[in-house]
Amino acid sequence: MASSHGETNHVLMEDKSSARIITLNRPKQLNALSAAMVSRILEIFHASAEDPSVKLIILKGKGRAFCAGADVAEIVRHINEGNWRLGANLSREELTMNYVMATYSKPQVSILNGIVMGGGVGASIHGRFRVATENTIFAMPETALGLFPDVGASYFLSRLPGFF
Repeated sequence: MASSHGETNHVLMEDKSSARIITLNRPKQLNALSAAMVSRILEIFHASAEDPSVKLIILKGKGRAFCAGADVAEIVRHINEGNWRLGANLSREELTMNYVMATYSKPQVSILNGIVMGGGVGASIHGRFRVATENTIFAMPETALGLFPDVGASYFLSRLPGFF
């Protein structure tokens, strides 16, 4: 998917030693995932898989959230414009991204500082390592609306250690 220059800057990539650092860079929107962001993340993961100099992926968010999930405002805008398929495509691409992360051959570390909601949980939980901080807040808000959480939650929620 083609994206404007501004949308490209919503996903930053930096190489440090053998680590590729991906930073979600929409802090005002709590790093909500737009279609362009999901496409860019997938591009980076695919390119990194083929790059022998990349041994590790680090995924983090800028600002007070790791990621608040899919950009619901973008989906609603598409629906209101009569382009409901674009919203469906975002969901499909996001689930594809989750699958790529879950089956990735290289270690992935997610730095979960701040808000981690819905699709943000999916973008972080499937990696091999997750680092939560004292500021981490997890939520699956779709359940409050009576919706079943996707992003692989039916698989990972029953397998995560808990203290409740």
